[in-house]
Amino acid sequence: MSLKDQFGKDILLTGWGHSKFGKLTDETLESLIVQVAGEAISNSGLDPKDIDEIYLGQFNSGMQPLGFTSSLALQLSADLANVPATRTENACASGSAAFQQGVKAVLAGTARNVLVIGAEKMTDAGADVVGAALLGASYEMAGKASSTGFTGLFAEVAKHYDKRYGAGITGPGVQGLGDVLGSIAAKNHRNGMDNPYAQMHRDFGEEFCRTISDKNPMVAEPLRRTDCSPVSDGAAAVVLSTSATGGVTVPVRLAGFGHANDFFPAERRDPTEFAATRASWERAFAMAGVGIEGLDFAEVHDCFTIAELIMYEAMGLAPRGEGSRAVTEGWVYKDGKLPINVSGGLKAKGHPVGATGVSQHVIAAMQLSGTAGDMQLPNARRGAVQNMGGVGIANYVSVLEAV
Repeated sequence: MSLKDQFGKDILLTGWGHSKFGKLTDETLESLIVQVAGEAISNSGLDPKDIDEIYLGQFNSGMQPLGFTSSLALQLSADLANVPATRTENACASGSAAFQQGVKAVLAGTARNVLVIGAEKMTDAGADVVGAALLGASYEMAGKASSTGFTGLFAEVAKHYDKRYGAGITGPGVQGLGDVLGSIAAKNHRNGMDNPYAQMHRDFGEEFCRTISDKNPMVAEPLRRTDCSPVSDGAAAVVLSTSATGGVTVPVRLAGFGHANDFFPAERRDPTEFAATRASWERAFAMAGVGIEGLDFAEVHDCFTIAELIMYEAMGLAPRGEGSRAVTEGWVYKDGKLPINVSGGLKAKGHPVGATGVSQHVIAAMQLSGTAGDMQLPNARRGAVQNMGGVGIANYVSVLEAV
């Protein structure tokens, strides 16, 4: 079974574009959207007049005064006049929400070529505004003051995880959960060195990432600064088509996708299980007709290092409570059996929240088309993308494969 078997048509990623991530003072939200939209359409071999529909993933939540952004992509060309355009919002999964809406438009037969964009401009706002905006994705904390923001919410996840499973976290040179999280951070910073789009190009090393210091303070125990993704600006775009369009790169096929939402109140969720995240993985694998053993790499949502650790378990790489093995036994490194976040992940690449899901799809498409440059893995034929909003609330997974 595959997506094509189920729906009778292929979904191909035929072109893509990606901006630099970081503090982009010379860019506006509009300029970023226009840039990546132009790149994606051009690289697909299409013209703007060939685009039937547009989906834009953007969270915003008050970080930008402009709250009505769906038509910004039309600024690229007069040939986009009257093209239907819709903004999607699902917290930090807004980009993947846009991607899946684009997929469904193609599957429904109402569009042949869909432009999907993810974009966010966060650094124009002050830290207090950004913090409050992100807390809008919390049932309990929305509209309330917090000294630790969303970091505090994932710190609670880490505390629950440590209490339940911490005694079993052992390995060469590893003394507990903090060391494993430090190793994840160090891995992703090291990987980010090879990503020209990444916000952070610095290999901090394990010792720095594992150690509390003036330059790596505790933000919300047990999460240090290196356990947290940065505030970012950036955009990414991809064109979805039913057939090859003669672009500059070989297209990539969508083999399967999954989406699952969990209950919003924390009291209705096991803080260490991420049950809906697991469900989104299972749905994507079932549609694609593959399992975890069929992947060559994955880009996952490491907004905080504890999220990546739990993801190893949600995706089925390790049993519950044993995710640390994926680090201590080297499975998730570039030369391991399933490289995770070769791009540097949100941790090093950056996390412009609405752009993240689309960026992950672009990075995966680059891997599968052999155009990832210094990030390129040998013989990458199938990969997965996982993006989530809130603390495991809105969850999206895509399985992509080389054509």
